[in-house]
Amino acid sequence: MSKVPLTVRGAEKLRDELSRLKGIERPRVIKAIAEARAHGDLKENAEYHAAREEQGFIEGRIKEVEAKLANAQIIDVQTLNANGRVVFGATVDIVDQDSGQESTYQIVGEDEADIKQGLISVNSPIARALIGREEGEIVTLRAPGGVREYEIAEVRYV
Repeated sequence: MSKVPLTVRGAEKLRDELSRLKGIERPRVIKAIAEARAHGDLKENAEYHAAREEQGFIEGRIKEVEAKLANAQIIDVQTLNANGRVVFGATVDIVDQDSGQESTYQIVGEDEADIKQGLISVNSPIARALIGREEGEIVTLRAPGGVREYEIAEVRYV
């Protein structure tokens, strides 16, 4: 499996989730299974079956997060010297050439993307259009709604 880019913040969030799953959620569900077993007949014990199902989800998520961290290439954007170029992890201010609307995005890994927080996936069309460009350049993006042009107002490595 190839390495997947991840910001330092994204890796930290995954580590926190893994710690919570292993230290809090896993023991809680094991306790719930033990309590449900104490109630007797397991065939018709809904609490037992629900707890076992939840245990399966938790164990699956633990494996998924561990795999993501094992295959992550953690990139600290603050140590990059990209000379004003848009790279993975950069925060970019863009201005829509038609409407004048300003937007700010940080280019992050697939698992970190959250458009509501201004975090866009490195694989998104807008990120692919921006990567490698510099401040002041006009970027043309072919979107489902038509062709859009954006000016890169500022590139920051925060």
